[in-house]
Amino acid sequence: MTVTRKVSLFVPYFVDQLLPEVAVDTVKVLRRIGYAVEFPEDQTCCGQPAFNTGYWNEARPCAEHFVRVFKHADVVVCPSGSCATMVRTFYAELLATSSLREDAVALAGRTFELSEFLVKVAAVTQVGAIFPHSVTYHASCHGLRELHLRDEPLQLLRGVEGLKLIEMGRSEECCGFGGTFAAKFADMSAAMGDSKAESVAATRAEFVTAIDPSCLLHIEGILGKRHAPARTIHLASILARTNSAQGTP
Repeated sequence: MTVTRKVSLFVPYFVDQLLPEVAVDTVKVLRRIGYAVEFPEDQTCCGQPAFNTGYWNEARPCAEHFVRVFKHADVVVCPSGSCATMVRTFYAELLATSSLREDAVALAGRTFELSEFLVKVAAVTQVGAIFPHSVTYHASCHGLRELHLRDEPLQLLRGVEGLKLIEMGRSEECCGFGGTFAAKFADMSAAMGDSKAESVAATRAEFVTAIDPSCLLHIEGILGKRHAPARTIHLASILARTNSAQGTP
């Protein structure tokens, strides 16, 4: 695969509104390894919430807008496995009757989740990060089951100076978020979250990380309710750290 030195950043709306530091840290990492980063300001939601809930007619204009905004990008990088999956896996079906379907299919082949891009496209597993803490990893559903990302995030974590990676039992078990699933089936979602929190606690790690900010928001809520000592941090924010003397996140 030909490596490009310019990427377009896709920032999911919940990152923009709730975890903007994840977007900032993604840019830091990409620039550090030599990529120019552009941020198309006209971008909005990819349409995944409406699509997953069955409102395809409402999701379609979001998807078409996304394609128009990014169709000339050399490559698109997103710090979210679920949103990258939406573009890569489901746009072809959602836009099957749209005049933009061919553009969508082409764009899907140039859209990557951050860890996937770093390992498979940029061919790096060490980005100069320093994070002297114990960390465990949660494998989020879309990244694992749709993008087939298993070892890529772990390779990057193993390349971080000072980081102690602790394997989590049942790391591939869903955390219970699932977008609107958490709202429609709150009791089931909370029970799944409790199970994940128990798996995190068993590792005694200081931090739990993942490639999906939405999963981390859910896990953070569960951990906070249980007064658990472990904290959540996105993979990009670990990879962005370059100074062990920086304050603990």
